[in-house]
Amino acid sequence: MSDAVCTEKKVPATTLTAARWLVPLSLMSMYLIWGSTYLGIRYALVSYPPFLMAAIRFAIAGVLMFTVLRVRGVALPTPRQWRNAAIVGTLLLAGGNGLVCFAEQSVSSGIAAVAVASMPLFAAVFGGLYREWPTRGETVGLLLGFIGVVVLNLGAGLSGSPIGAIALICAAMAWAFGSVWSKRQDMPAGPMNTAAQMLCASVSLAILAMLHGERFPAHPQLGATLALGYLIVFGSIIAFSAYLYVLKTVRPALATSYAYVNPPVAVLFGVAIAGEHVGTFDLAGMAIILVGVGIITMMRTRKA
Repeated sequence: MSDAVCTEKKVPATTLTAARWLVPLSLMSMYLIWGSTYLGIRYALVSYPPFLMAAIRFAIAGVLMFTVLRVRGVALPTPRQWRNAAIVGTLLLAGGNGLVCFAEQSVSSGIAAVAVASMPLFAAVFGGLYREWPTRGETVGLLLGFIGVVVLNLGAGLSGSPIGAIALICAAMAWAFGSVWSKRQDMPAGPMNTAAQMLCASVSLAILAMLHGERFPAHPQLGATLALGYLIVFGSIIAFSAYLYVLKTVRPALATSYAYVNPPVAVLFGVAIAGEHVGTFDLAGMAIILVGVGIITMMRTRKA
C-alpha cells in the first residue's frame, strides 16, 4: 500500500488522466491500423510491385522517423548497432513484411494475417538455439499452433496458392528468428532502433525488387498510391508510436495483445470491404493458431 501511495505522489494528476485515455486509444490504434494494413497492402499491390512497394514504404517512414529523432537530439547508432539493425531489419521487414507483400499477390489479406500470427510458434522453437527450451505448457501451445498451421493450409485460401503459402511461412520464420536474435545483440536505443531497421530494410528490399525485375509503375492508380501513403503514415509511424507508448506504460501481455486481435480484424476488413471469402478450414486454422499462441504467451508471462 505504501508503494502505491508513493507512486501516486510522484505521478502528476494530468499524467494519470492522460494515461487513462491514451492507453485505450493507443490499443485501438494498434488493433485497427495494424489489422487493416494487410488490406492496405492488397490495394497498394494493384499498381506497385511487392518488394518495391515495401522498399518505398520503409524508406519514407524511416527517413521521416530518423529525421525527427535527430532533430530531437537522439544519438546516432554506433557502427556495430547499424550492422545489427541491418541484419534484424532485413529479417523482420524485408523477409517478414516483404514476403507478406509478395504472398498477397495470390493470397487474401485476411489469410495472410492469420498465417503471420504463427510467428510466436517459430520464435519458441528458435529460442532453443539459445538453450531456451519450451516448457511443457509451451510445448502444448506449439503443437496446437502447428496443427492450426496445417489446418489453415488445408483451406482454400492457401491450398490454391502453394507459393503464397510457402512465402507466408518463411515470412513468419524470418520475423521470429530476427526477433529472437535481436534480443541478444547491441541494438540502437528506443525508436532509433526502428528507424535504423526501416532504413536498412529499405535497401535490402530495393535489392530484392531489382533481382525480381520490378519497376516503378508509370501510371500508378490513385487508390494504390493512397494505400501506400496509409501504410507509411499510419501503419509504420502512428501505429508503431502507439505500440512504443503502450509497451512502456502497461503490462507486456496487454501490449502484445495485438497478436491475437490483428488476425480477426484483418479477416473482418477483408470480408467487409474487399469481399474476401473465408472458408471453414480457414476459420478453424485461425482459431487453433490463436489458441496455441495464447497458451505460449500465458506460459511465458507466468514464467517471467
